[in-house]
Amino acid sequence: MPEPRDDHLAPSFGTWLRELPNLPKIWSSPIRRVRLPADAGEISPDKDRAPVLVLPGIMSNDGATSLMRRTLNAAGYDAFPARLGMMVTGITQAFFDRAEARLDEVHAQTGQKVVLIGISLGGLYARVLAQRHPEKVALVMTLGTPFSGDRRANNAWRLYEAINDHKVDNPPLPDDPRQKPPVRTIAIWSPHDGVIAPACSRGEEGECDRAIEVPERHFEFSASRASVQRVLTILNEEMREIG
Repeated sequence: MPEPRDDHLAPSFGTWLRELPNLPKIWSSPIRRVRLPADAGEISPDKDRAPVLVLPGIMSNDGATSLMRRTLNAAGYDAFPARLGMMVTGITQAFFDRAEARLDEVHAQTGQKVVLIGISLGGLYARVLAQRHPEKVALVMTLGTPFSGDRRANNAWRLYEAINDHKVDNPPLPDDPRQKPPVRTIAIWSPHDGVIAPACSRGEEGECDRAIEVPERHFEFSASRASVQRVLTILNEEMREIG
């Protein structure tokens, strides 16, 4: 049998190709019906459910996170869109300033610490926001986010550099996303990710509090019902712990 592929390396071309059939799940997210898992109500009292701010990935927008947010709302959370528009660039000061202002807005509106859920690139913003503003953040959850390891261990770095004026390993913000924020931090990763090296979204020891392996592909993280329901289940568990 062939040696298993080193999951610190960018996924193979074949693994990337297997992502493509999942694109319609992202595009149709705003019109798909919500289905809650059977245990959706077995959480904590409504007053203990923190507001949730969902940050989309690169070349994406709030439409891509619609099914996730509507599912969280149906389960009793207050889920908020990022309102960053289309994420047509990578890490930039302008996008970070808007994300920072949005966190301030949700925190002020609800009077509660905010759960940050970041998909792919959105998870980098989530981690940095929590590094800078831990007093406003209850929890960080990243999905397929390349916060650790080699910044070129993915199948998106060439696109990233093509649409940005900086190299993927030299973003204009000084913050190090590998540094664990001083709040509860969950990294969701998949060995079937066709975009990001699994080890980069799993992280090394000390870079997150809990790394959770899931079976989804990268383009399913925000938009497949199985993934969204899994995120809800994990969030319920974490909210009970934080409680």
